[in-house]
Amino acid sequence: MRGLLNKVFDMNKRQIKKSEKLADQIDALSSDMEKLSDDALRAKTEEFKERYQKGETLDDLLVESFAVVREAARRVLGLHPYKVQLMGAIALHEGNIAEMKTGEGKTLTSTLPVYLNALTGKGVHVVTVNEYLASRDANEMGQLFEFLGLTVGLNLNGLTREEKIEAYKADVTYSTNNELGFDYLRDNMVLYKEQMVQRPLHFAVIDEVDSILIDEARTPLIISGSAQKSAALYLQANGFVRQLKREEDYTYDEKTKGVQLTEDGISKAEKAFGIDNLFDIQHVALNHHINQALKAHVTMHNDVDYVVQEGEIVIVDQFTGRLMKGRRFSDGLHQAIEAKEGVEIQNESMTLATITFQNYFRMYEKLSGMTGTAKTEEEEFRNIYNMNVVAIPTNRPIARDDRADLIFKTIEGKHNAVANDIAERHKAGQPVLVGTVAIETSEVISKLLNKRGIKHNVLNAKNHAREADIIAEAGHKGSVTIATNMAGRGTDIKLGEGVKEAGGLAVIGTERHESRRIDNQLRGRSGRQGDPGVTQFYLSMEDELMRRFGSDNMKNMMERLGMDDTQPIQSKMVSRAVESAQKRVEGNNFDARKQLLQFDDVLRQQREVIYKQRFEVLDSENLRSIVEKMLKSTIERNVRLYTPAADLPEEWNLQGIVDYLEANLLREGDVTEGDLRGKEPEEMIELITEKVIARYDEKEQELEPEQIREFEKVVVLRAVDSKWMDHIDAMDQLRRGIHLRAYGQIDPLREYQMEGFAMFETMIAAIEEDVSKYIMKAQIRNNLERQEVAKGTAVVPNEDGKEKAKKRPVTKAINIGRNDPCICGSGKKYKQCCGR
Repeated sequence: MRGLLNKVFDMNKRQIKKSEKLADQIDALSSDMEKLSDDALRAKTEEFKERYQKGETLDDLLVESFAVVREAARRVLGLHPYKVQLMGAIALHEGNIAEMKTGEGKTLTSTLPVYLNALTGKGVHVVTVNEYLASRDANEMGQLFEFLGLTVGLNLNGLTREEKIEAYKADVTYSTNNELGFDYLRDNMVLYKEQMVQRPLHFAVIDEVDSILIDEARTPLIISGSAQKSAALYLQANGFVRQLKREEDYTYDEKTKGVQLTEDGISKAEKAFGIDNLFDIQHVALNHHINQALKAHVTMHNDVDYVVQEGEIVIVDQFTGRLMKGRRFSDGLHQAIEAKEGVEIQNESMTLATITFQNYFRMYEKLSGMTGTAKTEEEEFRNIYNMNVVAIPTNRPIARDDRADLIFKTIEGKHNAVANDIAERHKAGQPVLVGTVAIETSEVISKLLNKRGIKHNVLNAKNHAREADIIAEAGHKGSVTIATNMAGRGTDIKLGEGVKEAGGLAVIGTERHESRRIDNQLRGRSGRQGDPGVTQFYLSMEDELMRRFGSDNMKNMMERLGMDDTQPIQSKMVSRAVESAQKRVEGNNFDARKQLLQFDDVLRQQREVIYKQRFEVLDSENLRSIVEKMLKSTIERNVRLYTPAADLPEEWNLQGIVDYLEANLLREGDVTEGDLRGKEPEEMIELITEKVIARYDEKEQELEPEQIREFEKVVVLRAVDSKWMDHIDAMDQLRRGIHLRAYGQIDPLREYQMEGFAMFETMIAAIEEDVSKYIMKAQIRNNLERQEVAKGTAVVPNEDGKEKAKKRPVTKAINIGRNDPCICGSGKKYKQCCGR
């Protein structure tokens, strides 16, 4: 272990030494750069771009380009990056994390690698935690980039699609992590390539990188859609299917569980629902609901495939006979069974697209980040994101006094001591920043200060702009600020007049956070740029961390010594015990995030396949070859289904193949049972494929080329989007229940991977089936339009990075009076028809 630690520290030393050498080379160019006129300095950008195009690498250009930005910053912003900032900038360019203490000028540091990487023309994203910081940095640092001839974009939530395209087109784009993730998801739901806003993900610099990649790593970004009409459609389809007769209206194959509407059945459906053609593209949803209702009635049996328990449909595992609570049949079959059994219909899948920050940011070609506190999470950054943490030295030595923790017996005693300490410091004119873990604590401290007549500000995360003002004032003489969970990151606390003489900023922590990193962030608010300061944490034996991990010996000792609430213990032993408890919690949290990533990787791989195929569809001029592949795959799958035993032709169901073809791919009589008799499955596949391709050619002759090409896109996009939406939902259901497999000595992750893969293959087959059916059966209209499967709404995570509590889907029960006309369209009263 010690060897490993030495290696890590040696690596940091080596990195710092290398950076120092480069920083000296940059510094050596200062006088040359100062001599250049503004125009000559600006012209350097075009020169660098040309050199890059001719084969020089960004590393070759680093020293000169950093010197140019440094001189431009002096002229435009009145700021001259220090040597340590140059070292931080080098770490960022190399795709690492620069750990720079509060007040060391991270925002200015980021401009150097951003400029260098923007020379490629591929775009650079600067990521912040909120829109206030994104706007502030874009306005302030944007002046520097624009002076040097680069374009700057600001990507915010309320922008139109056109404005977003412009923002992403810029050389440098400032944005929040949420907006970047949602734009990526929305781009993969567009119906036309021109509607996409993001370019390929090239290089990102993340400010407060630990907050985004660690604290919010487990927060999924979700675009949810609505499916309100579904419940009514399921009930209507259920009422219609109840009247159908086997053989006359539908065919059913026991072995394959394949069920198809006959020509008579299709005619009845068209009559019942008052439509001309069930296979018209605008009736896709109705067709799907009828098919699922038919499956629910014909192939799914109560007490065999499912049971009705407490008003819910519970799946029965076909292999073990056990109930699979929490799991649902996918593709709307579960809702169709709910309609059949007369229980409340749960709304269909509401998730249209989802991704976690872990997986979004891992898609960038190069990723880097800045924070004041990352060393404690170094292993996680290295393992998951392949980024090293480089601890950059401070420009001036730290003069802050970090005092040992004070431990009280009770929370009440601790709070009183905190209020007394604040009162004393306030009297001396020393500014105080109080950090609390919970909002309730900040309210308690606020009341105690009000009682003592001390004026103070309480910070919450509701108003970022106001928050920045409060934080900016927090360093003024005699000011008292209470902040919960480090609200106000990204804004410096600068000391006002006469504060240094009063001892600098005093930071008081009302308890230890379960992460050392958050404690260090609070401490780091004081003592910026070599300023004086003091930090003090107050603990009690009743604090959550002490209750969970503290020893009873300490409490017993306090009681034995007869200590009251006004006498604290100040002990290194306790501080060590707290730190070891924090390390344990951090370890547990890291394991949880690692496990989440392993599970999320299954969906990531599937998402990449789907999004890649979807982009090919949008980008392709001619989808004929893709559709033909799907047709061949569908034909082969169904022929194999009806001819299971290759060496036992007497068990083949040739009529089943004919029924399937007539219902889904060909006209009546195109292929007969006689055509198939005496042929091997391969020969059948060949014959059917020939007939289907010939019919496809006929359809193509009937239409203009651009009409058939657009029709193919409409059909494929609709099939991919609707099946993918159902699949996300099914994967979510699987994941929620998979941990129970551990009780059966089965690895839940392995099971999730295997079942997830099987479900993905089923989804691909369902896409191919849908595309084949609609390409071959649908009537093509002139006014074809690509339509979204569902309208999406971005679900923004909480400000604190915690996932919002999952709500049950809102279900809408439809009340039908007993004497009302039946919704199946039979013309009878409900009580005499489906309501019996």
